[in-house]
Amino acid sequence: MSFMSEFKAFAVRGNVVDLAVGVIIGGAFGKIVASFVADVVMPPIGLAIGGVDFSKLQLVLQQSSDPAKIVAIRYGMFLQATLDFIIVALVIFMMVKLVNRTRRQHEVAAPPPAPNPQEVLLTEIRDLLRDQRR
Repeated sequence: MSFMSEFKAFAVRGNVVDLAVGVIIGGAFGKIVASFVADVVMPPIGLAIGGVDFSKLQLVLQQSSDPAKIVAIRYGMFLQATLDFIIVALVIFMMVKLVNRTRRQHEVAAPPPAPNPQEVLLTEIRDLLRDQRR
């Protein structure tokens, strides 16, 4: 098998395409969650603790007149990213839980497939042979 044909078989396989779609949707979902946290969740929390904007919390290590040259530990951005992660993880957990519940209900509701004619015939032959031995 040539390199190109192997690559083509790999690239169009279902799992790779599903992964690509998942990554793209995950990126878009990440932007939605980041906006939700920054614009909806954090303002009330900041207001509740005295009007603090978490993204501006920092520990300045070296002061400078030029804002671009200030050396600081921006722990507020870390708190923001941590909260983003927790919300994303919670939403994904709830989605996986819903999908698993739906799958279980679907599997229980599906009747077992009927045996094919060959299996039915072999079962009848087995039963007849068993009856002859008795």
